[in-house]
Amino acid sequence: MMIIPTNLPEVLVIEPKVFGDARGFFFESFNAKAFAAVLGRDVQFVQDNHSRSQKGVLRGLHYQLVKPQAKLIRCAVGEIFDVAVDMRKTSPFFGQWTGVHLSAENKKQLWIPEGFAHGFFVLSDAAEVLYKTNEYWHAEHERSLAWNDPEIGIEWPGADPLLSAKDAAAPSFNQAETF
Repeated sequence: MMIIPTNLPEVLVIEPKVFGDARGFFFESFNAKAFAAVLGRDVQFVQDNHSRSQKGVLRGLHYQLVKPQAKLIRCAVGEIFDVAVDMRKTSPFFGQWTGVHLSAENKKQLWIPEGFAHGFFVLSDAAEVLYKTNEYWHAEHERSLAWNDPEIGIEWPGADPLLSAKDAAAPSFNQAETF
């Protein structure tokens, strides 16, 4: 696997080694030993999530203030623009974002550690996103951040996204709870 740094040093793009021939392809999407060597720590995933969304859907930006989740994200069908925002007040990157195209074609994954808000925008007709988390989902601890906050300035590759009511009402960065 190849590790590609982003402008947020702790958020990493992981590009697997893909073996392909006329029959199709094979790649190892996760190996605990190799992953621990890259991160310098063991991560135990406790939950796998799978979502399907249509073109133009924007999910996020979400994070858990208590019992924060680290996530390993990939897109198994279609293509998304995946975003992480640093929500840690003590970080030199507080309030900064990074975005990566994840797709079934490029097979890249994005590692987002604890303390970051996460969201994605669907670019293809449909997309299926799979992600592992190192903490269970706790509805009472989930928080949202406005996807279009001008202070953060995320450059989403699309306009007029389809949002859930919760995401449409998410607070701005200045009003959001942080770590």
